[in-house]
Amino acid sequence: MKLVILDAKTVGDDIDLSVFETFGDVTIYQTTTPGERIEHCKDAGIVITNKVVIDKDVIDASPSLKLICVAATGMNNVDIEYANEKGIEVKNVAGYSTHSVVQHTFAMLFYLMEKLSYYDNHVKSKAWSRSGIFTCIDRPFHELRGKQWGIIGFGTIGKEVAKVAEAFGATVVYYSTSGENDDPLYPRMELDTLLSTSHIVSIHAPLNEKTRDLLDFTRLEKIQAGSILLNLGRGGIINETDLVHVMDDKEIYVGLDVTEIEPLPEDSILFEAANPDRLFITPHIAWTSIEARQELVKGIFNNIAVFLKKHTI
Repeated sequence: MKLVILDAKTVGDDIDLSVFETFGDVTIYQTTTPGERIEHCKDAGIVITNKVVIDKDVIDASPSLKLICVAATGMNNVDIEYANEKGIEVKNVAGYSTHSVVQHTFAMLFYLMEKLSYYDNHVKSKAWSRSGIFTCIDRPFHELRGKQWGIIGFGTIGKEVAKVAEAFGATVVYYSTSGENDDPLYPRMELDTLLSTSHIVSIHAPLNEKTRDLLDFTRLEKIQAGSILLNLGRGGIINETDLVHVMDDKEIYVGLDVTEIEPLPEDSILFEAANPDRLFITPHIAWTSIEARQELVKGIFNNIAVFLKKHTI
């Protein structure tokens, strides 16, 4: 049996992938371009992919393929329906990064809320040294206690964010993007009401037909001045062009860990924001704590082990 890892670089050099040698011959590619997919997969019995697309063309060119392991929770990079037609199982790993994403949500929040970039620069520029006083309150900040936190997408991560926000004294409300979530512990709101009344809004939803461009110009305009908007769900839920236009007109603070195109193109409109100090962007790292990536590999290993107990390749 041949096992192929298509984009090991996305899991990190600090994570041990030698555990997969338990299952046989392992070939590791740090990256796989669209043009290399067929060549890299053609002899594989098991393929591990994070973001490399496995579509009909790849599947048809891989006659030995029996199992596709997605090194993530989302599986939109795999043609699952066609894989099923061909008798190929597709497995993901759910829940491995929940704590990491929740932690990064609050890291982004406090960076923006407490104006930490400004104060860090204030000290390192020696402006504080020259000030003659022991403190600096040039950029006042609020406490999270007593603020309303609106959560868009109330799955596992959204609910964990709610618990931590409550621990800081915030009041939590939520909007169900599927329309099916009804949690008795927290008030459910319509989206427009949530946006217009919340001091913090965080997104923890998947990208689908219901959520693409969910926050367009009209809805972004409903966010009150001084509020913080965080997207740790998927790029494409916020219309980036509309976001920049609203940010240019209104004092809102925005943290993005995901963007519509990743990596962010050099000509992205996000680089044109008139107030870049109010826009904080990280390169899709919320899921990447060392512990989360270790759990991810354990989950993939377990998926393969369970599969092999049921099948002989």
